[in-house]
Amino acid sequence: MLQAADLQPLTPALTVWQAYDPAVKADLCSTCIRLENRLFLVDPIPLTPDALRELSARDSVCAVFVTNTNHARAAGFFAGQSGATVLASATTANALIDLEILSIAAGDLVADHIEVIALEGAAEGEIALHLRNDGGSIVLGDALINFEPNGFTLLPAKYCSDQKLMRRSLRQLLDFSFERLLFAHGTPIVSSARTKLEVLLADR
Repeated sequence: MLQAADLQPLTPALTVWQAYDPAVKADLCSTCIRLENRLFLVDPIPLTPDALRELSARDSVCAVFVTNTNHARAAGFFAGQSGATVLASATTANALIDLEILSIAAGDLVADHIEVIALEGAAEGEIALHLRNDGGSIVLGDALINFEPNGFTLLPAKYCSDQKLMRRSLRQLLDFSFERLLFAHGTPIVSSARTKLEVLLADR
């Protein structure tokens, strides 16, 4: 599997990494949420040994989120290496039988700071995560993307279980306070993300 070599810190609590996957013709992006001395990984792809040492030099991985049934990625590796718990929706847990997964659901609060949001109509089992710290951030799976040539937009209909339902479901994100959006595919939006999402959904 492809490996990412560079970590990109966004805030003291957020680090991302990515690598281009020619099989899907898109960047695969991963997020690390740091809370005190604990790391929570979201849809992680593999890291080179040097990057992995850098990520975990001071803190330990305690949980790995899988945002939908398509995003197992390297969750098993990181969980096996650190003893971390893999967290995902019940739909994803039932689909990814090779992973030992603890099911989470909408409204669950992980580590007192990360709230689970269920997003219907995107990929099967889709969840997003709201981090309350530092102005707020939302980490997404596939429902929203941000890469060329289309930029910040909805997941195309051919990849959705029901795009109209997904669009309605995405509106619940506007109930949260956040400055940043982070994606499983695409460049993070690091400021005014809620406003940009509101504009995107108003145009649809």
